[in-house]
Amino acid sequence: MLLIAPADKMPAMKKLMFLAALPLMAADPAGFTAYTNADIQSRAKAVKLDEHKAGVDRVGNWGNHALLVVRREGDGEAEIHETQVDVITVISGEGTLVVGGSAVESHPTNPGEIRGKSITGGTNHKMSAGDVFHIPAKVPHQMLVPKSLVIQVVKVDSK
Repeated sequence: MLLIAPADKMPAMKKLMFLAALPLMAADPAGFTAYTNADIQSRAKAVKLDEHKAGVDRVGNWGNHALLVVRREGDGEAEIHETQVDVITVISGEGTLVVGGSAVESHPTNPGEIRGKSITGGTNHKMSAGDVFHIPAKVPHQMLVPKSLVIQVVKVDSK
């Protein structure tokens, strides 16, 4: 509990020190980061699309987890992340998330990352603004996007 003496009882130097310390007491904690909706939308619009009609901006990285903004203008490849969990929030657009089953013609692309042409035997989940999906590590998933979809993905290392 912070006790403050009445202003007329506090010497001028103490008042000055107290006022100078106020911004320090109100500072954000170490590691705190905030992004406005405008920040996220701007980043999504700025990404360059690759041959798979997807663009990714790695917004932040905090050791065992990261935030990505992804814009898709078409269907994605099937993906399997060996050690990362995806927590996906749909920002705008619509699509279908296929999860589970098996990746067709799968091949490693980077350490711990596998891609495939499509998924067989998975389940379909409609995706629209505000929806949130949790995809555990090692679970095949693919996004089918008829027009455009913007998502933010929190990637969490599960090692």
